[in-house]
Amino acid sequence: MPITPATATHSSSNGTAQAILLELVDEKGVTIGTEEKLAAHQPPGQLHRAFSVFLFDEQGRLLLQQRALGKYHSPGVWSNTCCGHPYPGESPFAAAARRTYEELGVSPSLLAEAGTVRYNHPDPASGLVEQEYNHLFVGLVQTPPAPDPEEVAATVFVTADELAQRHARDTFSAWFMTVLDAARPAIRELTGPAAGW
Repeated sequence: MPITPATATHSSSNGTAQAILLELVDEKGVTIGTEEKLAAHQPPGQLHRAFSVFLFDEQGRLLLQQRALGKYHSPGVWSNTCCGHPYPGESPFAAAARRTYEELGVSPSLLAEAGTVRYNHPDPASGLVEQEYNHLFVGLVQTPPAPDPEEVAATVFVTADELAQRHARDTFSAWFMTVLDAARPAIRELTGPAAGW
């Protein structure tokens, strides 16, 4: 990962990982402090900044990822293309582009803001709570994903109909439908009416 002002504080000179901090925000999305990542997700959860990315191919199919089985939060479930948390002081747009590349090995050929959504989703399996002020992004991907196996177990491109079938039979992240529904206006604008989103 390139060292930038936002990431410089997250790696030490001896190569050991330091605690990952999240930005705590108020109900309007204004930064009010920081908290360690796992602590922010302990019940009842602390409201923090997050992002969700929805990337589509040229046929209007959505790239889904199955989260790696080794992840401490929501392992093995299907979710949107990429989601995560900006580092304190990092813009949500920069974080979305950075994590999409880190997790999936792709850089979007287009990435656009698609609004925000605030939600509270407990994860029944882990007991952790997603209290998030989430920045949404939609975009296009024109290269095949090359996922990091530490982050992503599998990927698949799906049409709107295929997503509905998969959602009925597979386990998805607790936040998936909330962020998808919030991003739908921007998704429809990006993919056009024929794609069915």
